[in-house]
Amino acid sequence: MRITAEAKSDTRRRILHAATSLFVSDGWRNATTRGIATAAGIATGTLFNYFPTKEAIAAALMTEALERAGEEFRAGRNEENSLEGDLFSFIWSGLRSLREFRKFLAPASETVFSPLARQSPESPGDAIRIDHLELVGGIVASHGFPASLPAVTVQLYWTLYLGVFAYWAADDSPGQEDTLALLDQSLKLFVAFLGIDQGRGTYGRQSQ
Repeated sequence: MRITAEAKSDTRRRILHAATSLFVSDGWRNATTRGIATAAGIATGTLFNYFPTKEAIAAALMTEALERAGEEFRAGRNEENSLEGDLFSFIWSGLRSLREFRKFLAPASETVFSPLARQSPESPGDAIRIDHLELVGGIVASHGFPASLPAVTVQLYWTLYLGVFAYWAADDSPGQEDTLALLDQSLKLFVAFLGIDQGRGTYGRQSQ
């Protein structure tokens, strides 16, 4: 029997809903693909037709939330914002969109965004990284910097971002004030680095 696109979409949505519930109630490490399939009312083999791993499920949840946050950022963007202000708004809107998943994102990110994982566009975590960095590149370019940043600059940004992300996931300060302060200081560092690089004879390399 042929499965309609609507039925596939419904099954996918049930998997994501069941996974969210189990990740929160059982914890990231205790939740299993078998348990998620059972909670979604499908066979484990069927779940693998949609998501090969629980990391892929977590990445799908994050991707949907971050896409909404990106739309929110673009809709509310103030053209008079500084580069630092734009990046702050973009990152914080993304973290706000992930708030309902915060309880399990700290341990999940250890594997979803593991620096030891093989980088590939097919990797769930790497796909998120690529999309995020493309948006950041567009924001940076809109403020007069080169559209294509040197690899070391991109890596510096991503390292700072992951540090903020990991801190945010476990931050219990009122209103997550500590994360806001860390994000502010991290972006000051990154924007200062951009300014230093742009002032060199060739962007991203020390003049000879």
